[in-house]
This record gives sequence, structure tokens and C-alpha cells, in this order.
Amino acid sequence: MTETGARVAGATAVVTGGQRGLGKAIVDELLARGAAKVYSTSRRPETSTDPRVTVVQADVTDPDSVAKLAALAGDATIVVNNAGLLGAESLLHSDIDEVRSVFDTNVFGALRVTQAFAPALARNGRGTVVNIASVLSWLPGSGAYGSSKAALWSATNSLRLELQPDGINVIGVYLAYTDTSMIAHLDVPKNDPAEVARQIVDGIESGAPEVLADDITRSARAGVFA
Repeated sequence: MTETGARVAGATAVVTGGQRGLGKAIVDELLARGAAKVYSTSRRPETSTDPRVTVVQADVTDPDSVAKLAALAGDATIVVNNAGLLGAESLLHSDIDEVRSVFDTNVFGALRVTQAFAPALARNGRGTVVNIASVLSWLPGSGAYGSSKAALWSATNSLRLELQPDGINVIGVYLAYTDTSMIAHLDVPKNDPAEVARQIVDGIESGAPEVLADDITRSARAGVFA
């Protein structure tokens, strides 16, 4: 563990959208590395048989819901902003309310959660925020989803600077197609969510500023100056 890294063994974590897909893989990897407790959120939560998992109904677009989550999970040292939304594939032709909905989940949802948890993370020591973005942060297209992930990349970099004095590391995670229900309809090569989750937890422990999960993402990132 480096100076900016966080201890996972014995830690308490929060994973938004943690009941399926990449979120569930992250929950499973945190537990495999010895996390003592994980709060796993969903808009439509299901039960968990693992006593270390506390399932919480939460909506990252609802300030009251996020405030209740932060109050419940005030012992957290790791917060993973994984909840995400597809939609508005065309910026030009989509209804502006649909575009706004994607941004509200993917950008403002992550910011809302980070703002709510920042005091506890600073108080608890060596806190970590993980924002799940996308290779589309740097590639054109994909309408509101790609644009929102580009905004999340920028917000992640700014939050890292703002939270660093409080001993909180902010990690941006970038990945190409990953085998989840969100893109089950696409016939393309996909990452294994468990492998992506392993890299994410490695990043938490090492204090990395970014996790680049695959060759496509690493290639895209190499062409970006920042």
C-alpha cells in the first residue's frame, strides 16, 4: 500500500449499482480481498445471503436518498460510484430531458454521492472515491452516454485535486465493452467484469489515479494530453 493507497482488508465500502454487472463484481472482489462490510445499492434492491453485504435502496439522482445513504454508511472509507445509465444515443435528435437524465445519473449522481461522503471519508482516514467512467471519455460518439463519461473524466480530475488535501484519493476507471446486462445485446469482444474489478481493487490499494482496464482503453488514453 502506497502513501495514497487504501487498505481494503477490514474496510467498509459503498458500491452504487452494486447488485449486478460490474458493480456486483466489484462487491465480490472487495469481499474477496477482506473488506469487512459493503453497502451495495440499487433502485430496486434484492436481498443478499452474505452477512457482510448490506443492501440499500438508493437513487443517486435523489438528494434525500443520497443523504440517507451517507448517514447510514458513515463508517465507509471506500466509495465506488458505479451506478450508470444508457440513453439518448443522438445528442441532436434526443429529447433534452432524456439527455439530462443520463447526465443526472452518470455525472451529477457521482458528484452528489462524493459530496455527501467526503466529510466521512476525510474523518475516517485514507479515503478513496472510485468513479466508473469509460473509454468513451476520450472517443467521439455514443450520444449522451459518451458525453456524460467525458464530463465525468473531467470532474474526476478536478475532484482529485480538491480532495487530496483531505487525504482522499479519487480514481477514474476507464474501460471498453464489458460483459454486463447493459450491453448484452451487442455482439462484440467484451472484458470479464471480474478481471476489471480485480484491477479496480488493485488501484484502490496502490493509490492509482487511474485504472485503464484493457488495450483499447490504454490506446485511447495514450492519445490524450492530460
